[in-house]
Amino acid sequence: MDGTYHEAAHATGARHRLDRNFSARFKRDSLAMEEICAELTASFVLADLGIAHHPRADHSAYVASWLRVLKDDHRAIFSAASKAQAAADWMHAQQPQPEEFAA
Repeated sequence: MDGTYHEAAHATGARHRLDRNFSARFKRDSLAMEEICAELTASFVLADLGIAHHPRADHSAYVASWLRVLKDDHRAIFSAASKAQAAADWMHAQQPQPEEFAA
């Protein structure tokens, strides 16, 4: 299930949603930054829902790509976390409100 939230987090970056683009600042590492953002978003949403996060076996391959970008730019984690929180907030905002269920 965790992979589903990770993939949904990627979808929030679409131009017609949050228009997330790391390529201007992170050029060669934009894909790694997007992966960090997606993983953080999934973690935030799962934590908000009270669901335990169980990393998949292939997550170690993702982490290897993250290490370079995080070592090269010590503030990169803050950028990724900020974008991840915006994505988690956007995902929550898409959910029906309780009063919508009563109608």
